[in-house]
Amino acid sequence: MSDALREWHFNLVLDAPLTEEQSSTLDHLERFHDGALGLAERPGHSRFICIVPADTLTGAIANALERFEDFPGVLVRSVELGPIALEENGMATPAVVPRPPPVAAASPTP
Repeated sequence: MSDALREWHFNLVLDAPLTEEQSSTLDHLERFHDGALGLAERPGHSRFICIVPADTLTGAIANALERFEDFPGVLVRSVELGPIALEENGMATPAVVPRPPPVAAASPTP
């Protein structure tokens, strides 16, 4: 890797919400406590919001995924780049994230 790493933004979506046991295990995994991955949970859904320094996006994703080797029973279902991540990564273009349609002016009611 070069000296000038950039931060890559993406989400790792898990296949299932964390169990109590997995949450307890996570509390003791140092690889998850450097600020690069943050757990976001809501009912029925768990994901890690990632901001990982690396030369490339694929390098950042590989770095994040390697951390799960020590996290038994937790499976990553997908890697997502939402509109905010695309913007932060400098990847948002009209071809990737279309602009929303213009808002039509409201017609006066008679």
